[in-house]
Amino acid sequence: MTPLCTVGYEGRVAEELIDLLVEHEIQLVVDVRELPLSRKKGFSKTTLCSHLEEAGVSYRHMRALGNPKYLRQALKSGLDFEEFAVGFRELLANQVDAIEELGEAATSYRVCLLCFEADPEQCHRSIVADCVVNLVGNELQVVHLGSAC
Repeated sequence: MTPLCTVGYEGRVAEELIDLLVEHEIQLVVDVRELPLSRKKGFSKTTLCSHLEEAGVSYRHMRALGNPKYLRQALKSGLDFEEFAVGFRELLANQVDAIEELGEAATSYRVCLLCFEADPEQCHRSIVADCVVNLVGNELQVVHLGSAC
């Protein structure tokens, strides 16, 4: 089975993240943040893309698979993650092209989905990964890098 990896950069420095990706032979990082900006040094789109390319890792931003601002704010205001997941899955149902594109990439390359949250069980990237696996089938297995999962 081919791994479809995910990783969060919360609590990490850029060099550590890149080392982890290289260690796991990731060929393509798919950034699933709606807005690929960060206050953390090295994690905004342009800088991250440059550092990844230097390490031999390709980068692609897929805004369509990002967590929209209103749902992020609802989570910060106390929305239960399971309730969030229902709403986010409904949004993903309208992003079939993006899910298919990601599925094609994940069956052709070693892909890692990138977002902020350290805990994959509290991050929308896990829902995105599950949607891709459901589309592609048993060819893929979700692997969360650098977590207890």
